[in-house]
Amino acid sequence: MPEMLMLVLAGVAAGGLNAVGGGGTFVALPALVAAGLTPVTANAATTVALVPGAAVSAWVYRREIHPVGGTSLPALTSMSVLGSALGAGLLLVLPSSSFDAAVPWLLAFATVVLAFGRPLARRLGTLDAAGGMSAKAVLLGQFVLCVYGGYFGGAVGILMLALWSIGLGLDAAAGNPMRVAQLAAVFLTATVLFLAGSDVLDDPVPLLTMLGGAVAGGFAGAQWARRLPAWLVRGIVLSTAAAMTVLYFVKGA
Repeated sequence: MPEMLMLVLAGVAAGGLNAVGGGGTFVALPALVAAGLTPVTANAATTVALVPGAAVSAWVYRREIHPVGGTSLPALTSMSVLGSALGAGLLLVLPSSSFDAAVPWLLAFATVVLAFGRPLARRLGTLDAAGGMSAKAVLLGQFVLCVYGGYFGGAVGILMLALWSIGLGLDAAAGNPMRVAQLAAVFLTATVLFLAGSDVLDDPVPLLTMLGGAVAGGFAGAQWARRLPAWLVRGIVLSTAAAMTVLYFVKGA
């Protein structure tokens, strides 16, 4: 019972974090490892467990999803699906040890970009009257990020906001609905491959327990985030990114 309660609470927290600003993977993954899953299996199971919560959050935000830059929702989602499929395929065939070493640095990069991306972009003159990055550049960046998202998943939503912040000057609160929708696309695509090619269903109890908590957290988090002021959403996103970066550097030390 204590283990099941831990997984439920971790699912609620992970689903809520993903709805508000990202970082849910870094709550769910350690909980599943603590429940006895191997790191690679826990990584895949985390993605599967967070899919329903991400889908629920996207449904809550459905009327607030607006195009990013010059892209359309179908075009951006197509890049998310293709990138996630490639990343999930890599997870199934490659060892994870080398990527584990890169995770703290990727998170540190995302945190710095979120904190300083817009002022830096203005100073460099990248935010011109046309809106910054071209539609093709946004789509290419989305594809690259979603390869990472399909492979690992941690903070991929934070990295999306970082890309849109520095390239388009998009505020975190304004981009959050689209981030949630793309996160759902990434997780759903990777889940299909993980269910077909990994061992996540060999021990379904931890997975299903966390999944139930993530649905509740995803719905509540999305409802809550819609009522928060933009500065507070941005603060939550930055705090989550900074905390996860520190934790992963400490873990790797």
